Amino acid sequence: MDLTTFWFLLIGVLWAGYFLLEGFDFGVGILLPVLGRDDRSRRLAINTIGPVWDGNEVWLIVAGGATFAAFPEWYATLFSGFFLPLLLILVALIVRGVAFEYRGKRDGAVWRKRWDTAIFWSSLIPAILWGVAFGNIVRGVPLDANHEYVGGFFNLLNPYALLGGLTTLALFTLHGAVFLALKTDGPMREQAGALAAKLAVAAVPVAAAFLIWTGIASGDVWGIAVSVPAALALVTAVVLTRVRREGWAFTATAATIVLATAALFVTLFPNVMPSTLDAANSLTTTNASSTPYTLTVMTWVAVCFTPLVLIYQSWTYWVFRKRLKLSDIPA
Repeated sequence: MDLTTFWFLLIGVLWAGYFLLEGFDFGVGILLPVLGRDDRSRRLAINTIGPVWDGNEVWLIVAGGATFAAFPEWYATLFSGFFLPLLLILVALIVRGVAFEYRGKRDGAVWRKRWDTAIFWSSLIPAILWGVAFGNIVRGVPLDANHEYVGGFFNLLNPYALLGGLTTLALFTLHGAVFLALKTDGPMREQAGALAAKLAVAAVPVAAAFLIWTGIASGDVWGIAVSVPAALALVTAVVLTRVRREGWAFTATAATIVLATAALFVTLFPNVMPSTLDAANSLTTTNASSTPYTLTVMTWVAVCFTPLVLIYQSWTYWVFRKRLKLSDIPA
């Protein structure tokens, strides 16, 4: 395996890790108005992700940094062509972080309600826009001979990409509901489990339509092969949520997200951004990559520090592994 392929696969792993971990963060924020009937229950929901949400976002920073260093032309075209949706995602993530921190700074009901609303919208917007962005990356966008994006904002709002946005929204919301059922006890656990069972059934047709459309449009055998276990994992999640096996249901939704992301990257390879104008204008792992020396240095850095990051984050989840209940939240 050459270094360009290695870094393409590593970036795919980073995005899969980000969607896996930040996915349930987004889901909890989206479900806050639904399951948070009062201030204490909303605080309970927020406390389930309180120790980990900021660490989960590190995966996004690393994925973006790795793309910038390993495939600078891909990074430049992506962030210039997708400027507005990526800016909206960035603003939403900033507001979301501020909302988590500022919500408890005052005791006023209006103050907290405003920040709860901010948490909801700043979780909903990225959950949709990430699917739209990756839908366009896989589908392809208009690139000229200089690999520059020559389309407009509304080119990104095509039916396939919008279906991708609905898919990520459905999967992340389901993932968040299962996570709340896994991390809480008492009424919150029962409510989240019942809601997860309903969301699982709703997520199946949306995700299936997106994966089928991807397979038919690309005709990539390997992408279709990875999509099959992703679909099976989602169906398994439906069954497990209905019998309230929260741990295994969370494993199933996590596998669905990881495998679906893998299917997109397998379908995309060896391109990193196909051109809808002319295949010769497409960005690939070869013409978008950095120099071999840069990739070599990056590889040694990744080999040394990636295990440390994984060990630390695993330890964090282990420390905060216990369920929370309403009695843990002071009045």
